[in-house]
Amino acid sequence: MAAKAAAIRKSNRSENFIQKLVKNPKIPFAIALLIADAILIALIIAYVPYTKIDWDAYMSQVTGFLEGERDYSNLKGDTGPLVYPAGFLYIYSAIQYVTEGQVYPAQILFGFLYVLDLAIVVFIYLKTDVVPWWALSLLSLSKRVHSIFVLRLFNDCFATTLLHAALVSIICQKWHLGLVIFSGAVSIKMNVLLYAPPLLLLMVKAMDIVGVISALAGAALVQILIGLPFILSHPASYLSNAFNLGRVFIHFWSVNFKFVPEDIFVSKAFALSLLVAHLSLLLVFAHYRWCRHEGGLFAVVRSKIIQLKLRVSQRNPSSTKKVLQADHIVTTMFVGNFIGIICARSLHYQFYSWYFYCLPYLLWKAPFPTLLRLFLFAAVEFCWNVFPSNTYSSLVLLCVHLIILAGLWISSPEYPYVEEKTTDKSTSKKKAR
Repeated sequence: MAAKAAAIRKSNRSENFIQKLVKNPKIPFAIALLIADAILIALIIAYVPYTKIDWDAYMSQVTGFLEGERDYSNLKGDTGPLVYPAGFLYIYSAIQYVTEGQVYPAQILFGFLYVLDLAIVVFIYLKTDVVPWWALSLLSLSKRVHSIFVLRLFNDCFATTLLHAALVSIICQKWHLGLVIFSGAVSIKMNVLLYAPPLLLLMVKAMDIVGVISALAGAALVQILIGLPFILSHPASYLSNAFNLGRVFIHFWSVNFKFVPEDIFVSKAFALSLLVAHLSLLLVFAHYRWCRHEGGLFAVVRSKIIQLKLRVSQRNPSSTKKVLQADHIVTTMFVGNFIGIICARSLHYQFYSWYFYCLPYLLWKAPFPTLLRLFLFAAVEFCWNVFPSNTYSSLVLLCVHLIILAGLWISSPEYPYVEEKTTDKSTSKKKAR
């Protein structure tokens, strides 16, 4: 009897699962998308010629590290000195060990990484339910992103994948774990710091001051532990090379602001103006969009100061935590990063992976007609496939970026909190009765 009952329960669970798949076409479509893209990746690796760009430089830098060199200024390749934090060295040391420095097995490894990253991104899209099921296919339609992963083997791929994994942890309210993973992504490439301002705002909104400080401390500890061999031996060399925020990229390779004359492009005045624009846009979006329901950015900061005072005075020693909606978390993170992309002085071709996976989400958050969304998506992809970038493709890219940002500005901000929204609904029902 027990076995028969167990079989019946198992059958019911199977039927319920099938019913859920039928009612929600996103799940079977997402699975089919992952399988199809995995096949496409295998075909690209098998039949499209690989073009070496940074692989030899990566292997030279890793070899120097494995031979015992701990002075960052002496870790060099044919493209110049090492400019990435130490997490990069550990990742590519492992890759060199597994692949023996050969490109083909490394491509296979990056193929698995691509599918893993896509699966994580699809999970984020399913969790937020902003994009229609058929539009998930856009995540697999970038020629440039496929190239970045399996035909170029850039470290951006690992940084991006870890960033998406951190976002999943944060969506699931695992803030401390998310910050640890986020810090791991930063240790591979610093572009992940573009997500730092919106992430800090979300932490302030979701946690009390103790939670924020402990999460930031955990992220800082990760950086210290990862860089410890270099910090102990040559700290100045490590910090100045691995975290150099003042690097000037070559004008020729930039996709962004290629229409700006080179003498202006490399000037400090242009860099400073973009920084001011970046910070201004972040503040404006934070005050009027991301904190709109709380009364603005300053109201959020003021409430946290009051909570801190009460905590210090022991009148309210209990912690205050709020559950943020997944939609609000992802929107804030993606828009904050997108603002950084728009204001980045130089975007090389591999940098497209920094924000490509945000595009369908951002386009569907903006109140655009579907045809316009598809046109803007195609325009961005077209600009990133013009090689070398020219005045017109770069100008078109900036215009499309600004159109998307304008759409995000005029869109209706989502309600940020889960618990309060539920409470409001229940209260309204009681009043109606």
